[in-house]
Amino acid sequence: MLDDVTEPAPFFTRGLQAGALILLLCAAAGVSAQGDARRGEYLAKAGGCVGCHTEEKKDAVAFAGGRELKTPFGTFYGPNITPHPQAGIGRWTEADFIRAMRMGERPDGKNYFPAFPYPSFTKISDPDLRDLWAYLRTLPPSAQANREHDLRFPFGWRFLVTFWKWFFFSPGALMKVQGLSDIANRGAYLVQALGHCGECHTPRNFLGGPKSGRFLAGGTGPDDKKIPNLTPARLSKQSNRDVMDFLTTGLTADGDVPAEAMGEVIRNTTSQLTRDDLGAVIAYLRALPPIPDEK
Repeated sequence: MLDDVTEPAPFFTRGLQAGALILLLCAAAGVSAQGDARRGEYLAKAGGCVGCHTEEKKDAVAFAGGRELKTPFGTFYGPNITPHPQAGIGRWTEADFIRAMRMGERPDGKNYFPAFPYPSFTKISDPDLRDLWAYLRTLPPSAQANREHDLRFPFGWRFLVTFWKWFFFSPGALMKVQGLSDIANRGAYLVQALGHCGECHTPRNFLGGPKSGRFLAGGTGPDDKKIPNLTPARLSKQSNRDVMDFLTTGLTADGDVPAEAMGEVIRNTTSQLTRDDLGAVIAYLRALPPIPDEK
């Protein structure tokens, strides 16, 4: 009988409503945690990912690996980071990707060689890592096989990287620098984390670790070519407009062009940044302590 049907108590109704609200919030959090692929594409440009993961040849497949990097320790080859399940990272989880970027470790727990610039990428924020991962999942899968590194003895032993990490690797996202403006802090993030500028513009010791006290002060690269000093010791001679034009067009105020490696960075990375982000990079570089060139 309908008269025998009891109405739910008010507290029970409120409980159902609260439960539904919690489910909606959790669903929304799940969507946002997947990352924004469109934003991830911009971050991939800021990180110069295509340069290290694409061969230097006509009609090379972007992000399919094979790029050669010669160093005093041997030759490294950039891996395939397309979502191909065998040749690329198609079987990875988001956690595997974050572990690689944050800790410099493969899914099986072994170390990556620091030719992969995880000492810089570890500073990328968690939301940005999720966005990068979302973008990489949208790439066309490529079956191009990875090439084995060709390293001198004993530098091919991955367990040795553990000792290298003790001296030269501090994992963790970049914290804001006290005393810097919000704009300069944004620049610090772009330079130190995403752009990993220190990987080339900070001189190295005989173990391949960055020289203490010479951050972004330039020196000689692995190919024995001169790498410019980015601190105000050199940058103070150029106006903000000159620096921005150079990072956008690849031309100096005198009409000179950069070396091939920097020219590629300008094409793939700095010319793709927003004007605000370029301004932030310059503001941060201006705030660095001036360090004279090495004699």
